[in-house]
Amino acid sequence: MTAKARIVMLLVGSLVLAGTYVLLYSTSRGASGAQPMSPPPVGSTTIAVNVADGSAPAAARSAPAAPGSAPGTDRAVPVATATVVKRDVPVIHEGLGTVTSLATITVRTLVDGTLTDVLYKEGQDVKKGDLLAVVDTRPFVIQQHTAEAALQRDEAQLNDARLNLERYETLRKGNLIPQQQLDDQRALVGQLEGTTRGDRAQIDNAKLQLDYAHIRSPVDGVTGVRLVDQGNIVHAVDTTGIVIVTKLDPITVIFTLPQDDLPAVQAALANGKPEVTAYARDGVQKLGEGELLVVDNQVNAATATIRLRAIMANPHRALWPNAFVKARVRVATIAGALVVPGSAVQRGPNGAFAYVVSADQIANPKPVVVDSVQGDVAIVSSGLNEGEIVVTDGQNQLRPGSRVSAHAANPAAPKATP
Repeated sequence: MTAKARIVMLLVGSLVLAGTYVLLYSTSRGASGAQPMSPPPVGSTTIAVNVADGSAPAAARSAPAAPGSAPGTDRAVPVATATVVKRDVPVIHEGLGTVTSLATITVRTLVDGTLTDVLYKEGQDVKKGDLLAVVDTRPFVIQQHTAEAALQRDEAQLNDARLNLERYETLRKGNLIPQQQLDDQRALVGQLEGTTRGDRAQIDNAKLQLDYAHIRSPVDGVTGVRLVDQGNIVHAVDTTGIVIVTKLDPITVIFTLPQDDLPAVQAALANGKPEVTAYARDGVQKLGEGELLVVDNQVNAATATIRLRAIMANPHRALWPNAFVKARVRVATIAGALVVPGSAVQRGPNGAFAYVVSADQIANPKPVVVDSVQGDVAIVSSGLNEGEIVVTDGQNQLRPGSRVSAHAANPAAPKATP
């Protein structure tokens, strides 16, 4: 059979099948009282029907209706809301900072010798003057005794010279000795007086060396890791030291702010010492609070920032030297400010706006003017009224006039960053 014959037979078969299908379908529709439908074109895709009862499949019967024709299209959009309130709001400036100790001292020996005793424990709290270590004191005790012996000898000579001077003065009054002999004796007395003063200085120096051999803490603080073990020979020129003592309470935080914040900080300093609070790097955990101590005397030209130092009490050791923190300084307080959560303010082509919920639970956008944002609180200068309900979450599902369901209403005042 040729290819042309095969094609003709396929076309004839298709026409026969299509005619049979149309006949059966028309008969079925007539039996069920339905109007006959136009037969589908040959070769088109059709939806299968039940020939016995003329019903379409469930998927065809439950096809979605056109938008707005079915019930439930005016559904309430679930949103979170908050109330617009008036209250005093602190003006906070935040910067990154580093905890620094008021005193970090490497304790060194001032004399040479063997380290005979190490009396502190690593991490121990120490007070100013507490004994930390001892260098061998025997050489300095010997020096002291030697100087005391020399003083005793020279004082004896001085006493003898003074007695002779008294005799010579008596003899000179009777012209029994020449004046030169009297003058020589007076010079000898002065010389011996100078020698005894030198001996006393040697004794004081020996006592001082003996005191230096007892190494004491120069400040109240905490000892660090031991740097030299007992038995080592230490020298006054050593740079390593015996131990590092760090003062932890009070402690300071050095942080930076943009130079644009400098006028506000200076104005706050003119009215007293602004409050400063230190937080962990996550900005949530509060580590300490204190007051601003000083503003650096120059702006960093490379970063356009200014350095500030705050001092804080640290009784619980929450602030640790060289730790990174977030420092927040309060420079002013705005009285009676109109505030909303910062998430309530949205940005659009025409500026800032917020969705306001009416009494009948209809949300509509209102343009607002935001004066500033403090933490998670926005200070609104116009556009909203005290007591209005604004949407804080779910705005992306809203359109003007949308019905809402305030499932997480928050009538309390929004929290500001302390």
